[in-house]
Amino acid sequence: MLFWALFIFVSLFYFSNYYWAENPFLQYLSILVIIVYINDFVLLPFFEKKKWYTMYILLITAISFFATQLYCYVFAECGCTIVKCLSDYVWQTIVPIIFFSFIWMLFRYLEKKDEVESIKQKHAEMELKFLKSQINPHVLFNNLNTIYSYSIEKPAQVPELILMLSNNLKHVLYESNVTFVPLEKELTFIDNYITFQEIRTEGIKTIEYRKNILEDNYTIAPLLLITIIENAFKHSVMNTTIAVTIEVSNGALTCICTNECDETKKSETAQIGLRNLKKRLDIIYKDKYELTFKEGKLYVATLKLQLT
Repeated sequence: MLFWALFIFVSLFYFSNYYWAENPFLQYLSILVIIVYINDFVLLPFFEKKKWYTMYILLITAISFFATQLYCYVFAECGCTIVKCLSDYVWQTIVPIIFFSFIWMLFRYLEKKDEVESIKQKHAEMELKFLKSQINPHVLFNNLNTIYSYSIEKPAQVPELILMLSNNLKHVLYESNVTFVPLEKELTFIDNYITFQEIRTEGIKTIEYRKNILEDNYTIAPLLLITIIENAFKHSVMNTTIAVTIEVSNGALTCICTNECDETKKSETAQIGLRNLKKRLDIIYKDKYELTFKEGKLYVATLKLQLT
């Protein structure tokens, strides 16, 4: 509406010698509006869909030419040459067509951009669900193994382990079905897991678990830390120390896992788990995390990320 108001004002100013009733531009305006909106709603969508850009340009050029001739010789009755007619009047036909074509292409671009973003978001959500589905059975399997062992060796401790497993399953199956969870809940999940491992590896491995949490009013993507922590337990050798340190300061979390491992027994499953972890980090914490591994007899995994 603003464009048409401005366009009419400029055109009437240009034809100031005409009265309103006999102004050729006002008589031609209705035809011009029809041309513009047929172009926007019919021609542009059709030729853009077919990718016939050259044919579209030729057609619009022909329409502009014949419309200008109609304006000159029927409405304005200027009696001028074709060249003079085009130089004086073609702008009144071509300007609205170009302007509204640009508006149509702009909105089309924005719609496609929204579609692409929506597809990317859905793809990311599906990939996250898939990656988490690979984590969940693994955690459950390890915990069930621990309970099974204690049901034979120390049955008195089984009820406590079942309660801990129940809390962990609640976190894995229900509370982790969102992009972010409270940091406090995730750390409780890690605490329970470490306790499980302390009971399970008693007399076999030494666990040094340290936390330095200055603030816990943050959120974190669920089941990230468990991947590198569980990896340290799974691939450490007997009679060694496993060190797990979690620090939170100034909105940044640092998790360091250190274990002595047998380099000749590198597990492909472990590599898949770490690759999945990196994919999740790329999706959720793009450019906001740092994941490093120091390989050798002493394996050190370090994850640093900005919390929200």
